Amino acid sequence: MEQLHPYDPHHIGPYRLLARLGAGGMGQVYLARSDRGRTVAVKLVHHDLAAREEFRIRFRQEVAAARRVGGEWTAPVLDADTEAATPWFATGYVAGPSLRQVVAHDFGPLPGRSVRILAAGLAYALQDIHRAGIVHRDLKPSNVLITLDGPRVIDFGIARAPGGAGTGAGAGADGGGGGLTRVGEVIGSPGFMAPEQIRGEPVTAACDIFCLGAVLAYAATGRLPFGDAEQPGGLAGLLLRSTEAEPDLTGVPAELHDLVRDCLHRDPAARPGPAEVLARVGAGDTVADGRALEPWLPTPLVAGLGRHAVQLLDREDAGPDRAAAPPPPPAAPAVVAAAVAAVAAAAAAAPGTPPPAYSSYAHPVHPGYPPMASEPARPRTASTAVLLVVATVVAALSAGTVYAVMSGAEDPRPPVGSGRTPSASSSPSASVSASASAPASSSGSQSGFPSGSPQSGLPEAYVGTWEAVQGGRTWRLTLARGAVGDPVMSLAVQGDGLACTWSAPLRSATGPVELDASTVTSGAAPTCTPGAWSRLRLLTDGTLSRELAGSDNPPLTYSRQ
Repeated sequence: MEQLHPYDPHHIGPYRLLARLGAGGMGQVYLARSDRGRTVAVKLVHHDLAAREEFRIRFRQEVAAARRVGGEWTAPVLDADTEAATPWFATGYVAGPSLRQVVAHDFGPLPGRSVRILAAGLAYALQDIHRAGIVHRDLKPSNVLITLDGPRVIDFGIARAPGGAGTGAGAGADGGGGGLTRVGEVIGSPGFMAPEQIRGEPVTAACDIFCLGAVLAYAATGRLPFGDAEQPGGLAGLLLRSTEAEPDLTGVPAELHDLVRDCLHRDPAARPGPAEVLARVGAGDTVADGRALEPWLPTPLVAGLGRHAVQLLDREDAGPDRAAAPPPPPAAPAVVAAAVAAVAAAAAAAPGTPPPAYSSYAHPVHPGYPPMASEPARPRTASTAVLLVVATVVAALSAGTVYAVMSGAEDPRPPVGSGRTPSASSSPSASVSASASAPASSSGSQSGFPSGSPQSGLPEAYVGTWEAVQGGRTWRLTLARGAVGDPVMSLAVQGDGLACTWSAPLRSATGPVELDASTVTSGAAPTCTPGAWSRLRLLTDGTLSRELAGSDNPPLTYSRQ
C-alpha cells in the first residue's frame, strides 16, 4: 500500500480514494471507501485500454462473469461502471496478505496442516467459480489472499467461459461464440498454466485444478513444481517442462503428495475435480461456511496479521491536498505476446496453425513474467473483527490511533514522510535492509536525496551504468539525471538469441525510486515487448535492485560499471 500520487483522482464513482494497492497491465487498484463507510478495492482501467472497443466488450463480459461468482471463498464484485469514460469495478476488501507474500517474505513454506486447509478453501472457491460457468485460468499465489478465516481467491480479470480454444471463445467471448482474444493466444502465468492451456487448446475447469496443484506445491515448498524462468532455457524452458516433464514435488508432505501429483497430471481427464479434492483433504472436518473451524495458521503468521492491521494507520483521508491531476503516464499493454519457438514445437501444433502467444500483464523478457496481482477484497468477516481487536489493543499500548482499515496489498509500506521505514517482511525483497531504499544523509532523510537537495529528480546515487548477467543474458541498465516524467532509464539485453532495448520515465523520486512502464526502443515483438512499472533500490553492498511490478520472481540485482 502506498500514498496516492498527485495525478490520482480523488473519487472513482461514489468511492473516495484512500491509497494505492497495486498496479498491473489492466490498470491501477486503489483502496477506497463508500459514502456509507464500506472499504473496497477499486480497479481503474488504463486510459489506452479504455479507448479500445474490443477491450471494452471483453471488460463488460468479464465483470458480468465475476458478478456471477458467489460463495464465501472469493472476493465479491460489488459495483462497476463499464460504460464510464474510464471503466472501473469495485470488489469487497480482503484483510490479509497474498500467499506469495506469506511464503516468499513473511514466513516461508506452510506446514502440512495449513496446506491441507488451504487446499480445502481453494477447492471450495473453484467449485463456486465453476458453478458460475467460468474458468479462472490464473489461480496463483498472488491471487490467493490469506486471512484468519481461510484463503480467499481474487482477480477474475482473465476468467473465461469454458470450451474456448485457448482464447475464451464461447459464452464468455463476444456473445456469438467468437473469441475476442487473437487466434492462438493464451492468457495465464507461466509456471501455473496447464499443458493444454500452454498449447492453446480449449480451456476447461481442469485447467484450474492444474493451477491448484502448482499453488499447493508452492505453498508447501516455496518452489514452483516445474522451476521458474530464471533457470537455463528461460521462459521457453519453463513452458516446455510444464508440458513434458514430471513435477518436482520434493518437500510436499506425504499426506498431500499424491493429491498434488494428480492435480498436476498432464491429462486433464485424469485430474480430480473440486469435490474429490475436498474429500481427499477431509474438508468436512476442517472448514465450513467460509472459514476454518479452528486456527489454521502458524502462530507467527497470526501475530503478523495483527501487526498488518496496525501498519495501516491514518487512512481516513485521501492524503495531503493535491494539485489538479495531470494525465496519468502511459500504461503497459494489458496483453503481451511472447511466442517461443521451442514450445511451439513441443506443443506439436497442427500444420498451418500459428504458434500460441503467451499473454501476461508483464513482458517475459524482463526479470519477472506473471501478471500483477490486483488486491480486491471482501466484506469484513470474523477475521477482520479479530484483527481490529488486535489493532486496537496494540494501539492502546502504544498510545496511538488505529483506523479500521485492512490491507490485502502485497507491498504494504508507510506513507511518504511518516518517519517509519518498511521492515524486511513488508518490502518487495527480503534481501533489502530497512534502509536500503533510502541512503542515509546527515539529516536522517529517508528519501534517498542529499540533505537540502530538491526531491523532484532521480537521486544522484542512482545515476550511472549498471550491469547484471543472468541465464546467459547480459542486462545493461543506464540511469540518467532527470525529473519525474523524464525518460531516465535505458535498458538493453543481449544473449541467448535475444537483443532488445527499452526506455522508461521516472515515476517517483521520493521513497523507493520508481520507473513507469517501459517502452521498446529496439527489437521486434513478440520477443521484445513493453513492461510494467518497476521499483529501484540501492542495497547495502552497493548494488542496485530492480523489481518489476507483478513479478513472482526475485528482483534482478545490478552491479555498478
